[in-house]
Amino acid sequence: MKQNILTVAMNPSIDKTITIEKLNPFGLNRVLDSRADPGGKGINVAKALKNFGVNVTVTGLIAGDQGKLLLNALKKDAISADFLEISGETRTNLKIFDSSVKKTTEINETGFFVSEKVLSCFQQKFAAFLENTGIVVLSGSLPPGVPADFYSGCISAAKAAGVKTLLDADGLALKEGIEAIPYAVKPNLHELEMLQGRKFNFKEEVAEAAANLIRTGIEIVIVSMGADGAVVANREETFKVDSWNICVKSATGSGDSMVAALAYSILNRSSLYDIAKITTAAGSITASKEGTQICTRDEVLQSLEKVTVTSI
Repeated sequence: MKQNILTVAMNPSIDKTITIEKLNPFGLNRVLDSRADPGGKGINVAKALKNFGVNVTVTGLIAGDQGKLLLNALKKDAISADFLEISGETRTNLKIFDSSVKKTTEINETGFFVSEKVLSCFQQKFAAFLENTGIVVLSGSLPPGVPADFYSGCISAAKAAGVKTLLDADGLALKEGIEAIPYAVKPNLHELEMLQGRKFNFKEEVAEAAANLIRTGIEIVIVSMGADGAVVANREETFKVDSWNICVKSATGSGDSMVAALAYSILNRSSLYDIAKITTAAGSITASKEGTQICTRDEVLQSLEKVTVTSI
């Protein structure tokens, strides 16, 4: 397998995180601290993979002055980026961290509009990347103008080129993408419930839903469940995975870190047991960091023994 990973960020953002003492809806809130970081799921995955020492490039669409700021930030972090620049403006996402309850309220902009011409240009760009890529990570929301079956088309193109795909999306983009049968998929519990049209109250129910996805031809399914850990499955095994107690400072990027750790593990031909450990450790470490800061490989590897893996 080629060792290069491509992450796709069709709707990147500048993520501004502000910390307040206690959220006061409809009233005055004074900021204790603030920071701005390049964001969007595809970029977060690329940041994590860079920290893991993987050859990674992030591509997608970018626009306006905010886009220039984002590109400069990626350059400063030595992350390889090759975006298609379009008209409009890159979105800003606001994260409000309430110190009193240690929870984050997110306010995300929709993003720029993408024309059919722009989409066609990007699809050509994407196809060219596949020649030197081993794994493609498709994650995050799609901006206005991009159809729900966009990820499905990317998966089909990648499979035709012999490239593995990892899908982390929601709603129709997830549903359509799964029908193209990616190599791996990582919904969170809410996304899986929306996909299946039902609520899950027990880990066994989540495991069965994961097994149903495996039966379609998907090789690996990871269902992240926040403080309740994760369910990790392939054709042979299913594990319930639990983290250690952490002080959650920002959940932003936690799932993206899990996806990055999964891609890293696939490159290294890790067992499902090891995948269960490293993905959960990565998500937990990132959740313990402020803003959109991402875990490092050393932090994750040093925390593996804290993760509990149980066969279902």
